[in-house]
Amino acid sequence: MVQLRKDPGHPPAMGARQIYEALREQIAGGVFGAAGRLPSSRALAHELGVSRTTVTAAYEQLLAEGFIEVRQGSRARVAPDLAEPARRKDSPGHPPPVRLSAWGERIRRFHPAPSHAGSRLLADFRYGDMAAGDFPATLWKRAMSAALSRQPERLSYADPRGTPRLRAALQGYLWRARQLVCEPDQIVIVNGSQQGLDLCARLILDPGDAFAIENPCYAMARQVLAGTGAMPVSIPVDAAGLRTEALDRVRARLAYVTPSHQFPMGGVMPVRRRQQLLDWARQNHAWVIEDDYDSEYRFDINPVPALHGLDGGDRVIYLGTLSKTLSPLLRIGYLVVPAALNEAMAAAKRLADRHSPVVEQEALAALIETGAYERHVRRIRRLNGERRATLITALRRHFADRIVIEGADAGLHLVIWFRDLPRNRETALLEGAKAKGVGLHSISWLYDGTPADRPDHVGLVMGYAVEPKLIERAVRLLAGVVETL
Repeated sequence: MVQLRKDPGHPPAMGARQIYEALREQIAGGVFGAAGRLPSSRALAHELGVSRTTVTAAYEQLLAEGFIEVRQGSRARVAPDLAEPARRKDSPGHPPPVRLSAWGERIRRFHPAPSHAGSRLLADFRYGDMAAGDFPATLWKRAMSAALSRQPERLSYADPRGTPRLRAALQGYLWRARQLVCEPDQIVIVNGSQQGLDLCARLILDPGDAFAIENPCYAMARQVLAGTGAMPVSIPVDAAGLRTEALDRVRARLAYVTPSHQFPMGGVMPVRRRQQLLDWARQNHAWVIEDDYDSEYRFDINPVPALHGLDGGDRVIYLGTLSKTLSPLLRIGYLVVPAALNEAMAAAKRLADRHSPVVEQEALAALIETGAYERHVRRIRRLNGERRATLITALRRHFADRIVIEGADAGLHLVIWFRDLPRNRETALLEGAKAKGVGLHSISWLYDGTPADRPDHVGLVMGYAVEPKLIERAVRLLAGVVETL
């Protein structure tokens, strides 16, 4: 009558929950039919060898969920308005198609980011990572403990823009570090720069709009902007970043740029091009997203002032992150938005997730207020400068003039081009290096357009969140792989 799942060698415990689940599954599968009658509680209890109370509890749960109805003096029956199960027309190997929204269909077709090479490698030169030892664990634990000890009078939702304390601390930090002048109300704390990009995309772009973006670029920025249905207009870059003269014929709602350290090529946009970019934005009533993802790391000169400072904040949305100074695991970033976008951005953040975690915001504010954060930045700038120098020295020792190194004056990565390795050897190089325990990452997927539009030779983006003692060994192994190609 009621088929219960049995564990071979272990008779099932006849509980109300087990009886309820078996009956629910059979009702959903149409075993009892529309409005079909179930066994009486007395009969089912006798059949299963359980108390009538146990069966009654199962029936009460089915009744509460609307699977059955019970009338005085008659047996329980399947609720008559319960829909008949649809007959499957699809074979087990061919599930029915999943219908997605237009946004879902667009992002489903995006080329996925290359998978992480794995944690068992001798050295992984993945860009964007930080070395585990760079995180100020003791400082952060102390700041978090202090933040947790300050219990508010009541637990409630916070300002979607972020805590006033952190926004005030960031205002001072941005003025000191980036010569960026803003009001705390212009700062919105977000869950990493990716959420900041997503909020900007949804506020500014409609399907069919155009947006200008560097080529090559941070691919996930291109994807989140294109996810709105807007169309990318790829602008080439050179040693000075975005080639702003190419914007003359572009009509777009938004431009995404990395002017202080172009990703991935490393160019720094000079003031003349910055002014051209801002003139274009004003003439086209467009917005500029300035992604300042790693401005803390300059090894030749002081950090370049932010593009935001030239504009006075009228057309520039400044995007900053703590992922390259503290940890990408924390998911803390921030936007500095023009006054005209204040209310709309706060509303968008509120709808997205109400607000970012408050305790972490208070901990970060304390580190900035005491100067501990800036001391930490100076320390890891020195450490990464040492790793950078070790990597460059090792590459030049093993490859000499067979490679060209670009973008090494700032940031946490550099780009190398193999002069004598055609692009069709890229996969062999990556797989051969991985087999030796070296994780490498190609630059080719960061380019827009067809493969024919990409460079003719193998290029790698090499982050250096690797211990110096391992860098030399890994580069030597890489040289051995290259010799076999």
